[in-house]
Amino acid sequence: MMLVFPAAARATSYISRSPAPSFIRQSTVFRSIKRYPFKLNYTTMSIPTTQRAVQINRTGGPEVIEINTAAPVPTPNDNEILVNNQFAGLNYIDTYFRSGLYQPSPYPYTLGREGEGHVVAVGSNVTDFKVGDRVAYTGPNTQAEYTVADPNKTIKIPDEIKPGVTVASMIQGLTALTMIRESHLVKAGDSILVHAAAGGVGLWLCQLLRIVGAGKIIATASTEEKLELAKANGATHGINYTKEDWVAKVKEITGDQDEPGVIAVFDGVGASTFEGDLEVLSRKGSLISFGNASGSVPPFAIARLAAKNIKVMRPQLFAYIAKKEEFTAYANELLELLKTEKIQVRIHETYTLEQAPQAHKDIESRGTTGKLLYKL
Repeated sequence: MMLVFPAAARATSYISRSPAPSFIRQSTVFRSIKRYPFKLNYTTMSIPTTQRAVQINRTGGPEVIEINTAAPVPTPNDNEILVNNQFAGLNYIDTYFRSGLYQPSPYPYTLGREGEGHVVAVGSNVTDFKVGDRVAYTGPNTQAEYTVADPNKTIKIPDEIKPGVTVASMIQGLTALTMIRESHLVKAGDSILVHAAAGGVGLWLCQLLRIVGAGKIIATASTEEKLELAKANGATHGINYTKEDWVAKVKEITGDQDEPGVIAVFDGVGASTFEGDLEVLSRKGSLISFGNASGSVPPFAIARLAAKNIKVMRPQLFAYIAKKEEFTAYANELLELLKTEKIQVRIHETYTLEQAPQAHKDIESRGTTGKLLYKL
């Protein structure tokens, strides 16, 4: 199913390639929280001892993913909260842990880095949250029915924002927001190149770059449909890298500038685009390499950067939001963008936990656009 909906509270239609799952046919999950049917009195509910979770016991392809139907429900310590997840996000980082690019530990390892649901238990030292709060959070082990969360990486969801929207925005939205502020501070009129512009982070980047007033927002993608999507979300130019020499095209698009080239490249692709990125950057430009979809960038001689005083960075979201005040500031800005509908959140597909292997195949195919979610 392919869904596009604004963050705030009006109901939205959808198009499905196959019969929609029951929770969508009931037309409840994407409506206003004012009509949200899952309001529960958690103070009278018992917490089970086991749960379903997406786990791995070894690294490899999607085939190593297991759905453990008897995983233990974790117990929060005095400084943690326990969240009953309604949604969990799927991100490329999950494939890195599954494949072994990042080392998962310990086994069995529960995948996932973002979740949304209700607080069902609160540690004795926690004062900012109470049982029943609807929250979204970042942290490990979220692709499960229950997750222990860090209150310092958790945000309350305003009533105006529909279920599923906030978690769909956490990793990808915060990644894009921190990168245009701290990896490279984008200024009005800047010429920017965004690779994989129709992906989850790519669409966020296109929209945020438009909001902050970037000049030429050049998007690359593998199909004309993806390029049209990127343009609908803010890109001013599109390059189909399967049909055109994207390096030559970027130089052509920026050829009328005093200094041809782009001042920043936001690259989640990695190895296959790195050399071209260095070529299209203008003097004092920044290469923000934030992903490895085509493989990790190989070692290179740092002296190569000297001719144009190029800066290369490999940012990680969690280093930008390590402190509570950092997370809170960015998360509140994210919520404001969602409440005011300045950002459109695109859901490519919603999966059950049992469909996790297929979800990993889909995201690695590079045929998806927008966000992939699990509905629990």
